[in-house]
Amino acid sequence: MKYVIIGAGAAGVTASKTIRELGSNNEIVILSTDDAIHSRCMLGSYISGERDEKGLSFIPDGFFEDANIRWLGGATVKSVDTENRNVIFNGGSEAYERLLIATGSNNVVPPLKGLREASNVFGLRHLTDAKAIRKHAANTENIVIIGAGLVGLNAAYALVAMGKKPVVVEALDSIIPFNLDKRAASAYLERFEQAGCVFRLGCKVVEVSLDESNAVTSMTFDNGERISCELVISATSTRPAIDFLANSNVACSGGITVDKYLATNIDGVYAAGDATALSGIWPNAMKQGSVAAKNMCGFPTAYVDAFSLKNTVNFFGLQSLSVGITEPAEGDTVEILEDRKNYMKTILRNGTVAGAIIQGDISNSGIWQYLVKNKLDISGINKPVRKLSFADFFGVEANGEYKWS
Repeated sequence: MKYVIIGAGAAGVTASKTIRELGSNNEIVILSTDDAIHSRCMLGSYISGERDEKGLSFIPDGFFEDANIRWLGGATVKSVDTENRNVIFNGGSEAYERLLIATGSNNVVPPLKGLREASNVFGLRHLTDAKAIRKHAANTENIVIIGAGLVGLNAAYALVAMGKKPVVVEALDSIIPFNLDKRAASAYLERFEQAGCVFRLGCKVVEVSLDESNAVTSMTFDNGERISCELVISATSTRPAIDFLANSNVACSGGITVDKYLATNIDGVYAAGDATALSGIWPNAMKQGSVAAKNMCGFPTAYVDAFSLKNTVNFFGLQSLSVGITEPAEGDTVEILEDRKNYMKTILRNGTVAGAIIQGDISNSGIWQYLVKNKLDISGINKPVRKLSFADFFGVEANGEYKWS
């Protein structure tokens, strides 16, 4: 059996490993535009110089050789011929018997006149992005980051480590708005400002000026402010990298449409990771890669753990964890506990924990992910929510054994 995998990120590499574990004689080929294996979570460390290209890899040295996997880096897929089971890329083509599409997602630059065409505007999704940002940032001081989510702040964190003072523009009135509430986010805002970052919150870019080389030279905000700009990092949104499927007959709706076995509507074709738009976090992409591989190898396995409402934040040595919702709706109950070093917020809805934010000491936080994910009813437990632990959900049998309630 010949397996072809498009994409060498978390989903694709995990799938290749799983396929090899399930069958020693299978032929496995990975095609990827990237010519170096890297974790996108660590791209900021490359920009700052903390890690080199090799230090971004999440696989051991010699992984592909030892597993007898043929990896074709620098191979950009142009189309997939599902009728003849063939993948066409810039360097040739590969026939397949089973195909996994794990191409991830690409950055989307805001549709502002001149911004998408400019030569000094970059996203931060791929190693090529990080290389370009690092090169441009080395010789410039006027840097603007559009978007104050995790990607934008990763870029800002790397730049302040280089001694830069970027301006971060965010349309909403808080940083990390989809991961933390304003109280938790304010602790990071203070630290970033102390490090030299300048923030424009509740602010939008409405105009950019370009020079004769098509590079952005200045930027105007909706409050009328205009600033000089020599490098722009766009960190506002992403979309699945699936344009090459336009004429493939693979069903797509936002991302690639898959069933519970991660199979597409085309026989023999599967998808995993950001390309499916199922979730956007690294652990889930790895799980999807493994599940898809098992199904490709004839071991029916449903993907049931689609929970993705968990985020961790760690800047300047301050750790935060958020699970579920971060802002209450009408009728919810909110409990807050804080001291000089820690902040904890829980949101209760209909007897269950709908969301939690923990900042500072995030040890023993697994209980919150379990409660939110499984929507366990805690209304009958007579103790403060913040003191809940796994012990509250176990009983003791007559023989002394623990039993899950």
